[in-house]
Amino acid sequence: MSLTVDIEKQLDSFLLSVSFTADDGVLSLLGPSGSGKSMILRCISGIEKPDCGRIVLNGRVFFDSERHINMSPQQRRTGYLFQNYALFPNMTVLENIMCSIRSERKLCREDKRTLAADMAARMRLSDVVNRRATDLSGGQMQRTALARILINDADIMMLDEPFSALDEHLRFTMEKELRAVIRDFGKNVLLVSHNRDEVYRMADHVAVLNSGRIEHIGTVKNVFAAPATVTAARLTGIKNIAPAAFDSDGILVVPGWGLSIPCASAGCPGCGDLSAVAAAGIRMNDIKLPSQKAGAGRVYTLAVDCVVENLFSYTVELHNPAVSSPLPLYWQVSRDVWQPDGTEVIDLFIPDDAVTALEK
Repeated sequence: MSLTVDIEKQLDSFLLSVSFTADDGVLSLLGPSGSGKSMILRCISGIEKPDCGRIVLNGRVFFDSERHINMSPQQRRTGYLFQNYALFPNMTVLENIMCSIRSERKLCREDKRTLAADMAARMRLSDVVNRRATDLSGGQMQRTALARILINDADIMMLDEPFSALDEHLRFTMEKELRAVIRDFGKNVLLVSHNRDEVYRMADHVAVLNSGRIEHIGTVKNVFAAPATVTAARLTGIKNIAPAAFDSDGILVVPGWGLSIPCASAGCPGCGDLSAVAAAGIRMNDIKLPSQKAGAGRVYTLAVDCVVENLFSYTVELHNPAVSSPLPLYWQVSRDVWQPDGTEVIDLFIPDDAVTALEK
């Protein structure tokens, strides 16, 4: 099964212009708020109409501006889980599930009730089928919304920030349950999120959006290991980002940190157009003590500016005193590896391959 999206739509502050293909599995749209993630789902579902382009799912053309095709949302058979779940507050769980059964199935009310009750049991909602939506917990509301998607055998499942309304403990539990639902669904799934941990655990592929455009797309592991742009780096958890450029000898120079890394070692995007590189990134936990030294790299003597105590680690703000205009560098270290002792300087090892070259 395959989804192809190639659309443009003018929004208030930017032009949404995206082109991608997704096969079976979970593709996450990862981006900051207002980057166009939810609008893509709305265009696929038929709630919104693109200005131009084409949307095709498993050979069925949902939208084609040149051929003047624009299927209704009902014809598209998409399953859309909204951020707020969009349940009818005056209806019970059973009634919410029943009312989502498509009319073309031509079932009598009793058959609909039986079908809805079976789906409620599958989603572990049998004990609350007669409760109104307003009386449900966050997890029960989400399972009811998922039941409405699954009961019609949707061809694609689209999840828009599915955990945004849940507290931390419930989010952990529901994420596990949703992964099981996705596994059983076995078709295309699109997940909209700005939570990198959620994306890393749930998605197979990820597309990084910024201001209506896809900056980087690939497998989750590849995008997180080597984000190509500054936006992708920030969204995948890189806290250390500083201006950088390649010199004429192919050395990645980061003036604010006093680093010089050979191109062969720096995680540059394909080492193609090196002039496109504008910054460098280092994950906080990729910086190591000299005793943990492994591979190519260099030990730097850094000044300690601030130590923040976390539950299981320390976050240390540093700078390179050998640099005239130093930029802060952050190091995260487990409490069982290092303890602050009041020292004002510390030697730390930065592996060459921990430094990633980034485009704008």
